[in-house]
Amino acid sequence: MKIKLFATATMVGALVMLQTPIVFAGDEVTSLRGANDLNADAKIFDKKKQLKKEGGFERAWALQPPSIPHSIEKDRIDLNGNTCLRCHSKANHEKEKAPVVGDSHFLTREGKTLEKVSTRRWFCNQCHTPQVDTAPLVENSF
Repeated sequence: MKIKLFATATMVGALVMLQTPIVFAGDEVTSLRGANDLNADAKIFDKKKQLKKEGGFERAWALQPPSIPHSIEKDRIDLNGNTCLRCHSKANHEKEKAPVVGDSHFLTREGKTLEKVSTRRWFCNQCHTPQVDTAPLVENSF
């Protein structure tokens, strides 16, 4: 089904979610899923071994969150606990020879300093990621 329309971003998002191809000035936009059946089993990828690097990985840009230079296989972060803080807390980082959690992780949206890590920064692996030695999933010219 092809539809010619001029729509807002919200309307376009809704149509894409419904997998309805949209035609804009002669260009066809299709689902990001492509021809893959929604009900088909997903392809299982081989689990890659996490890279370890003494001293950490070089950052690609100035404010990039540091990549994790060690295995996090057994680390757990949930609402009740964060095993990253065993080594990276202000109390333990020197003993563990680990980088300390940055000061920005103790700030609220309003800039108020907290005693504990802000809930906005609690889930470390949203920004800090382990590295693996593998080919990229998509081409990248960054």
